[in-house]
Amino acid sequence: MDIQVGDILKMKKQHPCGSLEWKVLRIGADFRLKCVGCGHQIMIPRPKVEKNVRGITRK
Repeated sequence: MDIQVGDILKMKKQHPCGSLEWKVLRIGADFRLKCVGCGHQIMIPRPKVEKNVRGITRK
């Protein structure tokens, strides 16, 4: 999967704030994602991100 820093990922499940979109801040064994809706940041393992991505929007 070709994900780069700055991309916006549309995920399968929505964040409690209602947003489905997350901005990629860091890539590695884990991803750091920032919710586009509320600004909440999370660290999530790569396999979980790749499984739950529905679409990628380039920056």
